Amino acid sequence: MTDFIQLLASGIATGTIYALAALGFTLLWQASGTINFATGEFVMVSAFLMLIGLGFGLPLWVSYLLSLIAASLILGYFFKRAIVDPLIRHGIMPVIVATIGLSLVAKNGVRIGFGAQAQPFPQIFGENLFQFAGITVSYMEIGTIFLAWLIIFVLNLFLSKTVTGRAMQAVAQNTDSATVLGINVNKMIFYTFAINAALACTAALLVTPAYLAKFDMGVSLGMKAFLAAIIGGFNSSRGAMLGGLIIGISENIAGAYISAEYKEAVALVLFLLIILVKPNGLLGKAEQRKV
Repeated sequence: MTDFIQLLASGIATGTIYALAALGFTLLWQASGTINFATGEFVMVSAFLMLIGLGFGLPLWVSYLLSLIAASLILGYFFKRAIVDPLIRHGIMPVIVATIGLSLVAKNGVRIGFGAQAQPFPQIFGENLFQFAGITVSYMEIGTIFLAWLIIFVLNLFLSKTVTGRAMQAVAQNTDSATVLGINVNKMIFYTFAINAALACTAALLVTPAYLAKFDMGVSLGMKAFLAAIIGGFNSSRGAMLGGLIIGISENIAGAYISAEYKEAVALVLFLLIILVKPNGLLGKAEQRKV
């Protein structure tokens, strides 16, 4: 039983990181009808931005804050203006192809600039272990769960309780009606892109100590985040969080009780099973929308 609880705690920590990245997928889709298949690479680039700051002798938290600003500008503003805005008028497919190309450029660019060797990344919460009633959980897992869910709580509070957040939700529901109401649609969509970049940077802070900083570290994370968003419901932020937790817990338990070789396939199996029963995801709803 203690082993199962430890696996559950570890799975929740991993699933929470998936949920952060999956939340980026759902926010972009709701606000702009955009799917970003370079989400995993956004996490990877953010990790290397922090490594650059650490290389200059900056503390981890300073490197994180600077990377957060850089990610919001580069992965938020630049991504929207240089890729999404010119292409979205031609439909979603050109944007999808462009993000796939962007992911390839990011991976190869980092590999050329930093090499293919995995680089260590400091633990934000240390490497100590917490023991209680025979259960051993690392401070990193506890801290990951606490910090990630705090960010998700604050984000949901921002979206539901602030004028800007409600304006962003109005844009997500219907851009034409939002425009009639006098909402600056382009500004609200940019805020969504900036939040997406900030979520990727935070995910990098939490996941890189385990994944290590490597040019291809975002491949698996991006895929699982995408599947988590679909499993939970691509138009539901709560669904993205639920999907991330389901994948994180399930793959941890499957790796321990079935075989570690099947761990990476768990997300795909869950996706296939759930999408056959609920095509819109567990919490998603069928919708007709115009962007």
